[in-house]
Amino acid sequence: MKIIIEDVVEGEEETIIIRCHELDEALLQTIYGIKMQHQKIVGFDKGIIHMIIPNEIYYFEAVDNKIFIYCKEKVYESKLKLYEIENMYAHTDFFRASKSIILNLTKIKHLSPAFNGRFEALLDNDEKVIISRQFVPELKRKLGL
Repeated sequence: MKIIIEDVVEGEEETIIIRCHELDEALLQTIYGIKMQHQKIVGFDKGIIHMIIPNEIYYFEAVDNKIFIYCKEKVYESKLKLYEIENMYAHTDFFRASKSIILNLTKIKHLSPAFNGRFEALLDNDEKVIISRQFVPELKRKLGL
């Protein structure tokens, strides 16, 4: 693979051109990762609107028909539905871990098996999240196991 980086003229839009024989999963993840760096998500906290960078998000959780965005030290509320968030972050490092949680795989410190085929993820902020057994095969696929 060859990578070429060129300077752009002042006022010209930055452009990424990808030429490939086949658009595989790894390339799709790279493309969506680049796009997500510039796409912030809106979170609400005490009536104040916050623009959150996806890399700061540990996980999304649905609780009592509300969606919460968990970051390292703060929790925000989202007006989006969980399935909308799942669609927004398809082909990225976000992964459906259970019916109520979408987890950022880059925030996992380590995984360990739990009861009944489930997994437990310890996150960088020392929170624990359970991954339901029905989502374990997708987790393994995303991790290349």
